[in-house]
Amino acid sequence: MSEPATKRDGIPLGSVFGVPVSLAWSWFIITGLIVMVFGPTVARSRPDLGAGAYLVAFTYAVLLAFSVLIHELAHALTAKSFGWPGARITLNLWGGHTQFSSFNATPGRSLAVAMAGPAANFVIAGAGYLLLLLIQPTGVVFLLWDILIWANLLVAIFNVLPGLPLDGGRLVESAVWRYTGSQDRGTIAAGWAGRVLVVLVVGWFVIVPLTRNEPLDFQVLIVAILVGGFMWVGASQGITHAKLRLRLPLVSVRALMEPATAIRQDSTLAEVTTRLASRGGRVILVNAAGNPVAVIDEATLHSIDAAVLAQTPALSAARALDPGAVVSANADGRALIGYLATLQGSEYAVIDDSNRVVGLLSQARIVAAITGKQR
Repeated sequence: MSEPATKRDGIPLGSVFGVPVSLAWSWFIITGLIVMVFGPTVARSRPDLGAGAYLVAFTYAVLLAFSVLIHELAHALTAKSFGWPGARITLNLWGGHTQFSSFNATPGRSLAVAMAGPAANFVIAGAGYLLLLLIQPTGVVFLLWDILIWANLLVAIFNVLPGLPLDGGRLVESAVWRYTGSQDRGTIAAGWAGRVLVVLVVGWFVIVPLTRNEPLDFQVLIVAILVGGFMWVGASQGITHAKLRLRLPLVSVRALMEPATAIRQDSTLAEVTTRLASRGGRVILVNAAGNPVAVIDEATLHSIDAAVLAQTPALSAARALDPGAVVSANADGRALIGYLATLQGSEYAVIDDSNRVVGLLSQARIVAAITGKQR
């Protein structure tokens, strides 16, 4: 069952074919921009409309949102046919996007889901054109009908361009994925293809006119910068996340942990000191059932007068571990990333196959290893 729309999703619009739909607050920004840009154009072509020209522009923005909804529904329903659960659609500043709670993808399925969106826009444009010829509307209806056909056609063509974050980027991703067997390597390739597309888009609309000594169209420049920025950020995020996922199998708990031994929580600090002197490493306190409950804080231990260590409980110089903060010594990054998200705290006791404490793992070391940013 899909979760209900949350506050951050914007305005819940209900569900279509069982897919929850919400309207992000950023949608009003692009709608305002459409009204400001398209409104004067309508007013010039139809001066008889007066202020109604801006109502026509707003109607176009709503119709465009409907086209985006059809685009995203095509993604969601195609994914649903493959059994991908939890599809959610959000209409936002950049049109919209579809999220899934989880999915079991293959190169072919990933490509089919991605291409379903542009295919829907091609269908809307084609059907709209045929109906336009058949019905031959006039006036404002013709104006909205015609611009909606062209908008869907351009959206479809733009989205099939081969680079992330566009749908066509999945074409590059799927091809590299099938060839290398790695979706993440495919994502990196598609991300770089998206960056190349940004350079080409900016070059076409900005650099080319400058080399020809032609004046820049301010509106075109703004659109090129916004679209190029959106694409660059999306492509870069895809590359970054894919690199992180590629690094996960290389992250080993045994390599990251600090060696540690266990001692009962009812021990004294004198016994802890003896253990540190004989074995080194870290000391983790366990309860009567053998479950880790705390880790000795060496700084606190060293601040206590040696004369009272034998009468001082070990817990007095320990930091509590959160319940269940235990990981297997054999786990790697792929198992860690999901499991640790369910745990609280930033330190975890490491146990071997015999449930014997062998180490202490810190969240900081995991993050540094996964991101490649060693501290």
